[in-house]
Amino acid sequence: MKRSDLAVILGILGIVVMLVIPLPTWLLDFLLILNLSVSLTILLIAMNTKEPLQFSIFPALLLITTLFRLGLNVSSTRLILSEGEAGNVIHTFGSFVIGGNAVVGFIVFLILVIIQFIVITKGAERVAEVAARFTLDAMPGKQISIDADLNSGLITEKEARERRQTIEREADFYGAMDGASKFVKGDAIASIIIVIINIIGGFIIGMTMNNNGLDVAQVMQQYTLLSVGDGLVSQIPALLISTATGLVVTRAASDSNLSQDVVKQLLAYPRMLYIVAGMIGLLGFFTPIGPLTTLPIALLVAVGGYRIQQTRVVEEIKMMEQVAEEEQAEVRSPESVVTLTHIDPIEFEFGYALIPLADTNQGGDLLDRVIMIRRQLALELGIVVPVIRIRDNIQLRPTEYVIKIKGNEVAKGELLLDHYLAMSPGIDDPNVFGIPTKEPAFGLPALWITEDMRETAEMSGYTVVDPPSVVATHLTEILKRHAHELLGRQETKQLIDSLKNNYPALVDEVTPNLFTIGDIQKVLVNLLREKVSVRDMVTILETMADMASYTKDHDLLTEYVRTSLARQITNQFRTPGQPLTVITLSPGVEKVILENIQHSEQGSYLVLDPSVSQRIYQSLNEQIQYVTATGNTPIVLTAPNIRMHMRRLVERVLPDLTILSYNELDPSIEVKSGGTVTI
Repeated sequence: MKRSDLAVILGILGIVVMLVIPLPTWLLDFLLILNLSVSLTILLIAMNTKEPLQFSIFPALLLITTLFRLGLNVSSTRLILSEGEAGNVIHTFGSFVIGGNAVVGFIVFLILVIIQFIVITKGAERVAEVAARFTLDAMPGKQISIDADLNSGLITEKEARERRQTIEREADFYGAMDGASKFVKGDAIASIIIVIINIIGGFIIGMTMNNNGLDVAQVMQQYTLLSVGDGLVSQIPALLISTATGLVVTRAASDSNLSQDVVKQLLAYPRMLYIVAGMIGLLGFFTPIGPLTTLPIALLVAVGGYRIQQTRVVEEIKMMEQVAEEEQAEVRSPESVVTLTHIDPIEFEFGYALIPLADTNQGGDLLDRVIMIRRQLALELGIVVPVIRIRDNIQLRPTEYVIKIKGNEVAKGELLLDHYLAMSPGIDDPNVFGIPTKEPAFGLPALWITEDMRETAEMSGYTVVDPPSVVATHLTEILKRHAHELLGRQETKQLIDSLKNNYPALVDEVTPNLFTIGDIQKVLVNLLREKVSVRDMVTILETMADMASYTKDHDLLTEYVRTSLARQITNQFRTPGQPLTVITLSPGVEKVILENIQHSEQGSYLVLDPSVSQRIYQSLNEQIQYVTATGNTPIVLTAPNIRMHMRRLVERVLPDLTILSYNELDPSIEVKSGGTVTI
């Protein structure tokens, strides 16, 4: 046990002993002064804390100090009633502080009790009760806010855990303060009762047992002074503790302590001090108070306001000069060039006419849509999309926007904020007219129509979309298409660290013993390149661990992982109640591809004659057009050993074409042939 722990235990036991064993007067004097010192210390600490949780021990400390004070009351009462004496401290408060007048002392004592009980204690009790209730009511909202920040990537898991702990501690603290404030209330009531008991009991004992030749008036004077002195000695520390209680429960979160906040906020408007000085001055001239009393105060307030105003001007000038010097120093420093090399992972730039799209003051909700896009991609692809940098660019056309990935433009579009984008159902209606354009996400022909034309277009079967939805859809599709570029080693490590919280054995087996972070990242990138979600990291890592003894080739590992994710991949393309329409390769095409696969130390790759590749492209394009014309999404189905090479063969020409192997289909799904690629 530490010395501090032992001291606290002995102190609390000593308080209990005081309730039973009589104390000598010298020890009682020492403990009364100690009580006053502790109370003053607690008050000063409460004034200097920046937020209530910095003094979280206060509810327990309030109980201990109240018990200590009541123990002193018991000891002093025992001495007053048994010996007619209670030490120098109580005698001093009974004679010197109140001038030896028992009536005045009793009135002062009552005033102190009223101030503590009715004003400070009642107010602190009410504030603590309301704060505890509001804190508990706000807990669900705060938890949801933390989860939203965590899901959007604004905070880490560690920061989220710390915030949750802070919320729980706040609820516990205010709940404890709600109960602890009752101690102060009870202490004030007990003080009144103890003083009355001391006066009445002392008078009875003085007249019957310890008379010592004193008459009735002298006995009353002696015991009343001692009782009132004892009450004052206990009530002054109690008043300090009550004040500290009020300060703690009314303290709002701040970057400064109470003294700094009072000075900063009360003197924040120096011009108001001139008005105060004028009112105080007029009060002296137009009332019997007289100018001799009011003018010095008015002059002091006016001079204080002038000095504060001049100080503010000097501080603002110094601050501006300091900022200018820091900016110049930053420009001249070699490190300033380093910041220019930073590239944002994702950028969304737009012309000045599209500023209302992102300005919340003008009703823009682009920022909220971006948060929802990041949540959607986290659920669909299993990765946390980096923060998207949104800014205007005067070099763009007013209605144009650009999407950049790692500083390079990957897509652009144009929006007319006062129009709607209408996409034809296949048969154009001549009554629907507007500005011809293309839907930016999928390149479909569309029209920009006005508000008046919107109802007509919807009745004709057109799909009508507002500009914010157009740009949100375009941004979502671009991020899906380039998700593999956004997943680096650092992002992969974050995914693995998150997985380790629930599956530590799996992560410890896979990395770094079997695979490095880079190996896992390459497999995940291969999956994301074909829009396969990596959310099921458990299956991915378990498959890699199982295949580690057979191969370290990233492409082969990807194929094994895809096979393990067969149900997930099938569900991406399954239409409930309908068979899956696929395009297959003829045995001749599969044989040609298989025979032209070359193997090397760096891996395997396909080497085909350009004329053969061209014939495959032509035949594949014919089958895709046929399947598309029937209203189905074209999907190519191949043998497992050539799927990867077929994908690489056509990805430059048809980057969005889905190519699956037989092993990647759920056995329960019905497959229908939509055509065969031949050469």
